[in-house]
Amino acid sequence: MSEDIESLIETAKRARLQSVAPFSNFQVGAAVKTANGKVYTGCNVESASYGLTVCAERVVIWKALSEGERHFTDLAVVADTETLTPPCGTCRQIIWEFARGARIVFANLEGKSEEFHIADLLPRAFDARFLKNK
Repeated sequence: MSEDIESLIETAKRARLQSVAPFSNFQVGAAVKTANGKVYTGCNVESASYGLTVCAERVVIWKALSEGERHFTDLAVVADTETLTPPCGTCRQIIWEFARGARIVFANLEGKSEEFHIADLLPRAFDARFLKNK
């Protein structure tokens, strides 16, 4: 694994500590790297109205987008689980739409990690191509 990815995983681990997860205690951190080398972080934020809870993957992508970023190279997601935790379906859709070219790495606190591309996680994805009129 490259030094850049290891550094991004460490950044995501630190972001995980900022999670607001009073109901599940399931803390997740994410870090995304832009094409110009800037790194943004995010964590999951839970709400008492569970449907309003937001995953770390969406937080980090929306945070970067809100700062004007549009091109992402790498995304690391870290959770304290033995089995590496993939993004939920909603996050997969957001990754497809906004960070399609990014290398995605899932990692845990014990040093286990695995690398993916979003096309492997969301085959036959829906996107703006389907919204165009004939």
